[in-house]
Formats: sequence, structure tokens, C-alpha cells
Amino acid sequence: MRKPLIAMKPPLRFVICFCALFFSAIAAGAEKDGKDAYVASVDRDGVQRVRIVGGDYFFKPNRIVVKVNVPVEFSVSREAGSVPHTLVIQAPQAGMTVDEDLFTEVRKITFTATTPGTYAFYCRNRLLFFKSHRERGQEGILEVVP
Repeated sequence: MRKPLIAMKPPLRFVICFCALFFSAIAAGAEKDGKDAYVASVDRDGVQRVRIVGGDYFFKPNRIVVKVNVPVEFSVSREAGSVPHTLVIQAPQAGMTVDEDLFTEVRKITFTATTPGTYAFYCRNRLLFFKSHRERGQEGILEVVP
């Protein structure tokens, strides 16, 4: 029969609590590291749809995979708060030129990527005398695959 956590001796209780917090922090970090890509699927109407949220120096998801020559629809917004954000993709050679302000209301951005490759998307905003949002980590990768 297991003893309740409160009935355990203080050192053992401390070790168990520390381990629980430690592994929770690792799990949270793994969720935020952005190594897992969001792979867009093609809907019945032939469009790849992706929901993107921008916030204090992040995009979620920050790694997106789409298919070349298949229409893409981003539904974009930002978290509530006073800091404005944008979404920029500058790849005219691949059929993608996006420069949109993000609002708390969802807006749709459509394009068709015409060239496979890896392209950055980022926030162009910058407060005077400070690093830009992109320099502070608000950047992602759009991977266009055959």
C-alpha cells in the first residue's frame, strides 16, 4: 500500500516534488522548442489551411510544412495585449509576398507557393532603440515540399 505524499518523510517528499517539477519543465520546454513541424493537409476543396497565432516574440506553430503548387490559407491572429505584431514572408521568387498586421480577430492570408524550399516568416516590428521582434525570436520556418 502506498503512503500519501503528505505522510512521507520530508526529504523523500522534497525529492518527489522536485522531480515532478523538473520533468514538467522539460515537457513544457519540449513543447515550446518548435522542432516539431505542423504539416498542413490538403482539405477536400484542395486548400491547405494553417492556423497561426503570434504573441510576445513567438509564432505558434513556428515550423510549417506545405506542398508546392497547392493553395495555402493562413488564418492568422495575435494574442490579446498591447504589443502589435505582423506576419511577413518575402519570397516573390516562390510566389509568396506577405506583409500583414496581426489583430486579435482572425484574418485570412492566401497564396500558392510555387518553388520548393525553406522560407522564413517573421514579425517586422521594432520599438525604437530595441531589438526587432524578429531578433528577439519571433520568426518561423515555412518549408515548401514537392
